[in-house]
Amino acid sequence: MKNKTLKRLNYYFPLLLILFTLSSFQNDDGKPKRDTVQTSGFKIKTIVVDAGHGGHDPGAFGSHSNEKTVTLALALKLQKAIEKDLKDVNVIMTRTDDNFIELHRRSDIANKNQGQLFISLHCNSLAGRRVTEVTGYKKGKKGKKIPIYKTVSVPNRSGKGAMILVYGSRRVGAQEEALRENAVIYAEKDYKDNYAGYDPENPASVILLNTFRDKYRKQSIRLATLIDNEFTDTDGRVSAGVKEQVVLVLDHTAMPAVLVETGFINNPDDEAYLTSEEGQNEIVASVLQAIKNYKKQVEN
Repeated sequence: MKNKTLKRLNYYFPLLLILFTLSSFQNDDGKPKRDTVQTSGFKIKTIVVDAGHGGHDPGAFGSHSNEKTVTLALALKLQKAIEKDLKDVNVIMTRTDDNFIELHRRSDIANKNQGQLFISLHCNSLAGRRVTEVTGYKKGKKGKKIPIYKTVSVPNRSGKGAMILVYGSRRVGAQEEALRENAVIYAEKDYKDNYAGYDPENPASVILLNTFRDKYRKQSIRLATLIDNEFTDTDGRVSAGVKEQVVLVLDHTAMPAVLVETGFINNPDDEAYLTSEEGQNEIVASVLQAIKNYKKQVEN
């Protein structure tokens, strides 16, 4: 009986959605209504903070530091700052110590806690350049000198500043999967029996899924832009801006998500900034202010 009811709902829901949409924009006399959209009372209640790398995965190296240590320090400070200034927000941490958390588990933590924002903190680094140099000479025929070449790796410390990443628009499969899973998991407690969540056969479900995906992407770019603005306009830092990139931890999150490359740890100036108390406090303050600005925008 329950399955029959669900089938009927799945059949009629698209029609009801269309009728609701039409009626919402018309007066009783059939003329279009003026814009009377009101706020839905949406509030950001849960933010997930992810410290990149950890445990046996140190990430990138500087001359005297590594990425996993810097990102954990930043994440813990950001947690305290959010809890202090945004008392109505619950902060979920993917790690709070030097443990290795698999990438898929990080997104799972965010999704299962129904996060509304996912912020992953990282440090950037440039790979060394391969150069060929003369290391000596050997005697050839008739006493002619023949150079001896060797290819070596030279550190590339030219990278500088921040960069904010959002998931690539072309890689939608993984995020759609996460959205479908969330639609089922959070539809109701006994979803395994009732399966009142995502239905691939229901056009309305597909439309809603795509709507959520597009909304999350736009909101990710909005948050990323706000963070980037704080880094550049407020702190006066160099930044590569907001970039799209295929990042597993972002692709599997069913919420607005950004990855913050806080600086190039293998650049001496950036490393000094990233490992200093002043630099870390400034980064955290900028991310926090961007969250406040974003929260104000979406809640209003």
